[in-house]
Amino acid sequence: MEAGGGRFGVSETLWALNAALRKEPGPGPGPPASVWFKESSARNLRSRDFLAPRAALRALFPGGEVPKDIIEGVISLKCPGVPPFQSCQQTPLGLTVQLQRPAAFRQVLNSIAEFTKPSQSAMGQSIILNCTPLQSRKSLDLLSLSNLRAILVADHLAEVLRIQGTDVHLVPAVPDEAVQKFLHQLRVDWPLGLEPAFLPEDVLALKQALSHCPYATPLRLEPGQTRLADDAIFKVDLKSFLTQQSLEGYDPNLDVCLVTEEKLHDLAELRHAALHCSGASLVVHVVSCEGEFQQQQVNLLWKMLDVGAYAALQKHLVCGPVKVASAPSPVGAAQYFQLRRCQMYTASVLKYGDGVQDDSWSEIISVLTSAAIRFEMLSTAHRSKITIDLEDRSVSTKGTKSGAFVMYNCARLATLFRTYQQAAEQGAYPAFPPASQLNFSSLRDESEWLLLFNYILPFPEALSQAARLPVSSQGIRITASTEAVCKFLIHLSMDFSSYYNRVHILGEPRPHLFSQMFARLQLLRGVRDVIHGALAKLHLPPLSQI
Repeated sequence: MEAGGGRFGVSETLWALNAALRKEPGPGPGPPASVWFKESSARNLRSRDFLAPRAALRALFPGGEVPKDIIEGVISLKCPGVPPFQSCQQTPLGLTVQLQRPAAFRQVLNSIAEFTKPSQSAMGQSIILNCTPLQSRKSLDLLSLSNLRAILVADHLAEVLRIQGTDVHLVPAVPDEAVQKFLHQLRVDWPLGLEPAFLPEDVLALKQALSHCPYATPLRLEPGQTRLADDAIFKVDLKSFLTQQSLEGYDPNLDVCLVTEEKLHDLAELRHAALHCSGASLVVHVVSCEGEFQQQQVNLLWKMLDVGAYAALQKHLVCGPVKVASAPSPVGAAQYFQLRRCQMYTASVLKYGDGVQDDSWSEIISVLTSAAIRFEMLSTAHRSKITIDLEDRSVSTKGTKSGAFVMYNCARLATLFRTYQQAAEQGAYPAFPPASQLNFSSLRDESEWLLLFNYILPFPEALSQAARLPVSSQGIRITASTEAVCKFLIHLSMDFSSYYNRVHILGEPRPHLFSQMFARLQLLRGVRDVIHGALAKLHLPPLSQI
């Protein structure tokens, strides 16, 4: 992939720039120490695209002054994945690089499809995602907002892992019909079904294993008892097991665990999934903070009863609590969904009138509701607390951080291209020429470069970041950037909206204006495709109208 052709990337460019400062010819056993960083603010992008700060350069060169031959080497860099450079200059801030913008526009916008794919692949890897709030055949009435957050985090994580090429196995299956319907309304892609036929046999096998386990004691009915306390059937000494195995990262309060049929049911389903997927390397328990302690008990039971890769490598992705501002009583997941749906319907009627009552609007309201909820639950790092405002203003399309705002701008793009197509069919504009024939030197507005450089170009790496799981992290907890896609969409929508409100894309139907109009439309095709690609990772279909 030579400069000027194919897909280039931010990480490849940073690697090459860092290597150039050390006169290293190319990728070796490890990356060179990072000196450069990509600019992102509109103000800084007016003068530079990449910067190596003087403070960092002082560690490499006397006084931070870079030799002339190295600067010349940077300018002439031609490496796979690296765009052509316009200039490399020594400034009081450090060493700055600016790209050849027309060439970069041409390289990216001639192959937009390449920039809607992840930058890395995890082919061959296998992961079991265990969404613990869906365990134990929980009914819809018992799903809390914290449970809902964990479900949406697991659903989104599964999607971004799949597009990386990871073989994802989801547990547990959901037998409750009310929960199934609720997940369908939220466009959650999770396995549904009746009670698996294998579970009774597997639960019996676990009971037999526990009866021979040195850490477990069977519980029996005393004279006069009709049932055991908490329906427990075994008492297990987890503290002794933790001490003997020298396991770290678990809650220090783990001591004696009362094993119920419910716990064995959950463990049996996990074991069955592990036995029926090949090459798995990791089990990730996506758990709300309220359920973390209970899931650590199941984790240790599995380690105690099974010796194998699955039982050994378990990580817990813990979701922080969800609180409701000024709520007089607890709000459940189903109640929250209905409230947001009613608010979306009311807001749409106020904005668009009685036409919203048409059947075609039912799907729009449904998508807007799912978008509002997903962005509220996923825009914050999963381990952090969320406080939800149930008032109408939190779901308005005017709120730039809302899912409704993202969907509104998605619809604006659809309207733009529909308007162009209708005008072209009427003869006002010529047919859209091939991208290879467009003149991108007419894209001189700084906002146009910002849309390309901050969003279209780095989108593959944003997808890869969202799917990155630091398996080698210490302890049993793991983190993931499950907020990355929502934040990316929010910032893209804000910058697109600012540009769209200021720049008239479809100009007067005069031949001398067509060149710039088509270049801008091609840029916005890229923006549209990136938005559609990102929404798909949230299981949200793009809207063509609002």
